Amino acid sequence: MSTITYAVTVVSSKFLIDASGPTTKLTFRDGDTYIFDQSHSSNSGHILQFSITDNNSGSAEYTTGVTKAGTPGSAGAKTTIVTSGSTTDTLYYY
Repeated sequence: MSTITYAVTVVSSKFLIDASGPTTKLTFRDGDTYIFDQSHSSNSGHILQFSITDNNSGSAEYTTGVTKAGTPGSAGAKTTIVTSGSTTDTLYYY
């Protein structure tokens, strides 16, 4: 069981995870905790959400094991996913 932290920034209204290109798919391992640090000022006004569908539909937001803390763009803002056997292996973010 590991804790993995990603730095999230927003460029041209697109999330960048650890300064990667604008991919929208993440793969998770059971039993790990993933922290998405949204304290960078570019996150202001942008709420990071997850979906099991690749079209990133807001009506299909994935919330199992997901907690959000703080206001994006402010110190301490983060979204955390604690995975388990029921967590889908692949999630898309938007």
